[in-house]
Amino acid sequence: MVVVVAAASSHTLTTPSSPPSTNICCSNSIIKTLALTRRRALVFSSAVILSPLLSFYKPNSTSAIALPEDELQQEEDRLVHLFQETSPSVVSIQDLELAKNPKSTSNEVLTIDDENAKVEGKGSGFIWDKFGHIVTNYHVVAKLATDKSGSQRCKILLVDAKGNSFFKEGKIVGYDPDYDLAVLKVDAEGYELKPIVLGTSHDLRVGQSCFAIGNPYGFEDTLTTGVVSGLGREIPSPNGRAIRGAIQTDAAINAGNSGGPLINSYGHVIGVNTATFTRKGTGVSSGVNFAIPIDTVVKNVPYLIVYGTPYSDRY
Repeated sequence: MVVVVAAASSHTLTTPSSPPSTNICCSNSIIKTLALTRRRALVFSSAVILSPLLSFYKPNSTSAIALPEDELQQEEDRLVHLFQETSPSVVSIQDLELAKNPKSTSNEVLTIDDENAKVEGKGSGFIWDKFGHIVTNYHVVAKLATDKSGSQRCKILLVDAKGNSFFKEGKIVGYDPDYDLAVLKVDAEGYELKPIVLGTSHDLRVGQSCFAIGNPYGFEDTLTTGVVSGLGREIPSPNGRAIRGAIQTDAAINAGNSGGPLINSYGHVIGVNTATFTRKGTGVSSGVNFAIPIDTVVKNVPYLIVYGTPYSDRY
C-alpha cells in the first residue's frame, strides 16, 4: 500500500493540465482515502491473525505447562501408594541380650520385655506367609542362631493388615550362612499378617527402578529409591563363601536395612538387602549396595522352614 500511495502522489503532482490548488486538494483527498483504507486493512489483517490464536486461549482450560506437573503428581501418588501397600509386610528386628539375674533359678523364663535387656543389633525382615514366618539375613540373627547361653532373644515389631503395631518374640526356624539367609517365626495368633508379594529376579534389567524398605539405624519404615545398577555380582557370605548372582543397586542401604526387601515398581520383592560398600572410616553407604536375588531366596527358604537347614546340608 505504501507503493500505491507513492505512485498516486507522484502521478497527481506531475499532471500538467490541472490547477495547482485542485491538484493539492485532490492529492490530499486521495492520500487520506488511501491511508484510511490502509488502516482498515491492517486492522482486518490483525483481526484475521489474532482470531485463531485467541480461540485457543481459555482461562479455565488446562494449559500445556500443567501437564508435566500432573504427570509428576501421578508419579508421586504411585510411589506413596507403593510404600503404603508394601510397608506392612516389612518388620523391624532387634537382637537382645538378656541380663540374667544371679539370684534367679535356672528355670526362670527370660522374656523380650525385660527392662535390663541390651540391644546388640538391629535389622529388617519381611513376612513370608500368614503363619508368621519371617525372612531376614543370617548375619542379622547370627548371635541368636549360635547362642548356647540362652540369653539371646529376638524382638520383632510387626504391623497387621489393619495397621496395628505389635511386638513379638521371634524364634529361629532355620538358617543358611552360605546365602546369608535365615527364617524366624512369631506367634501371630489373633493377628492378620500381610505377607509380601514375591516377584522374580531372573528377568531384571539394569536401569529399572527399585526401592528398599527397612530400618536404617533404627529408623523404622524408611523408603529409599534407586535403580538396578548391575546384575550377576559376587559378594562374600558370613562364612566366607561367595554369593553369586547378587543384585547391585544405588538405592541406599545402611546398617539396619539388612534383611529387608528390595522391591520393584509393582511392589513385588526382587531381592533381600544384604550388603553395602562403605567409605573407609565413615560407615556411610557409597551408593554401591547389594541384594540377594529373590529367585535364590525362593529356592532355599522352603527347606529352611521344613528342615531348618539348607538343601545342601541334608546330603
